[in-house]
Amino acid sequence: MALAHLYSGVEITSFGAAMLAAFVIGLFNLIVRPALVVLTLPVTFFTLGLFLFVINALMFWAAAGLLEGFQVHGFGSALLGSLVYSAFGVVIDSALERLFPPQAL
Repeated sequence: MALAHLYSGVEITSFGAAMLAAFVIGLFNLIVRPALVVLTLPVTFFTLGLFLFVINALMFWAAAGLLEGFQVHGFGSALLGSLVYSAFGVVIDSALERLFPPQAL
């Protein structure tokens, strides 16, 4: 929801649509992304890993193509949207790790 408010290239109609979009993006990252990473390994190697940003954008764009309440206006918007989405994820993970530090076994 915050991404849609910060960036006009991504539109989300409701909280439910945002939750469904996050779920679908997570599924794509779990199932489709590993296959794409392996298939594009030579390109990823020659671009020093920057092609992974393109793969993330493709997952983001594909999720928008499947869902009605979640729209992305073009591949450039998908690329920027996926970068911001990933940045939010890093911030949330960091905050949760500080709130709930890992316990030593």
